[in-house]
Amino acid sequence: MSVEKNVQVVKDFFAAIGSGDKQRVLALVTEDIEWIVPGEGWPLAGTHRGHAGLADVLQKASEEVETTYPKPPTFVAQGNRVLVVGIATGKIKATNKTFEDHWVFDITVRNGKLTNIREYIDTQALARASETTASPKP
Repeated sequence: MSVEKNVQVVKDFFAAIGSGDKQRVLALVTEDIEWIVPGEGWPLAGTHRGHAGLADVLQKASEEVETTYPKPPTFVAQGNRVLVVGIATGKIKATNKTFEDHWVFDITVRNGKLTNIREYIDTQALARASETTASPKP
């Protein structure tokens, strides 16, 4: 596929996530998709594999995080790799704490489908927003 078609597939993927079209999301990824979300101490961190893993992380995201994107992301592509650069703001619902996250998604596209997503995000901002206040020890 051409670089332009790979970028379009990634744009279609983000649009499908934004619209909540789960069937379209799954149609745009391979059965063995791998999505790596770095960090510890916040709900979405981990490696999510396959359609079930993808569905799980998207469900968790909708239940646990409120996110807005103040500016459209930038797409940079070469060969089968598409980098998506953006900013997200939002809050972790369980703590009601806000965050600002400058992020990059490194996405691999093969034969018109996403095969791998690796996020580079502000893990500290998201972990801080996920922290609950512990009660002091006696």
